[in-house]
Amino acid sequence: MDKQQRTGESEKDDDGAGILCRFAHLVFPYLEPAGVASVSATCKVLHVVSKAITSSRISDASRCLENYPIPFFNSVDSELYANFIYSPVQTLPTSPSIPWGGGSGRVKPDPFLVRVEGAYGCDCESCDLDSGSNCACTDFSELPTRECGPSCGCGLECSNRLTQKGISVKLKVVKDRRKGWSLCAAEFIPKGKFICEYTGELLTTEEARNRQRLYDKLSKSGHFSPALLVVKEHLPSGNACMRINIDATRIGNIARFINHSCDGGNLSTLIVRSSGALLPRVCFFSSRVILENEELAFSYGDTTVNSTGSQCFCSSACCSGILPAEHT
Repeated sequence: MDKQQRTGESEKDDDGAGILCRFAHLVFPYLEPAGVASVSATCKVLHVVSKAITSSRISDASRCLENYPIPFFNSVDSELYANFIYSPVQTLPTSPSIPWGGGSGRVKPDPFLVRVEGAYGCDCESCDLDSGSNCACTDFSELPTRECGPSCGCGLECSNRLTQKGISVKLKVVKDRRKGWSLCAAEFIPKGKFICEYTGELLTTEEARNRQRLYDKLSKSGHFSPALLVVKEHLPSGNACMRINIDATRIGNIARFINHSCDGGNLSTLIVRSSGALLPRVCFFSSRVILENEELAFSYGDTTVNSTGSQCFCSSACCSGILPAEHT
């Protein structure tokens, strides 16, 4: 091969790398960690781009979709961050995938997946609860179980839309040697503070059961951590039970990293309804003061439902040694 031929091929390689670098911002967000690592090894320029992409993913699990960045910290192994699709609101299984990438300037998604046409709400311009507002959507309990919604006249600035404004506390995702990824406080959190909603794919009971069977098989390998939450609410009549199936395994928010604690943990789980919204939302509030760097946890349920569940590492005084899991 003569020098002129080698020079020509080198120029073609440079042109190819240049084109890839030019469109890297469009391609890289769709790559999983292994893909980013592979591209990184192709040339120096793409190595720099890949390193920047990885640093961005580590620095914020929410992809700029929350009020504060939520960084990953791992001193246990080589996994730099958890790979999943972030969604700050409930989604349907058929919803299009949102790639990795910066979300600054992105329009905040609608927190109400399904609305009730013709539903009644308050006609307040601003429901200022602190000044004694008599908003019809308020239940005046210590923690809100009912809020203003899409059928109301007020906007997002309304003080009775606490859980609709995104995460308002600083959090971080930390890798634990036994538990895996866990959600921790990055600042002091007072009692009664809204932490986050549990978001993910809303499933029918049949689909939830099918996925759980699949997840049970995958979990036997020890390298798979599903995040399918089933919440059952007994209605006032006592004759019916409403079931909510939210799968954050593939699509969800940082609530997917909240681990179980046999003593109930430091979070309260509330089902919050909004005027004009068909579906309620599962929200977490601090049940006591939470110190900076303290792990956030709640009870997944009764361990007696499934005595063959996975091992529990909550280390609480009343730890049963088994993670709650039911036959969905």
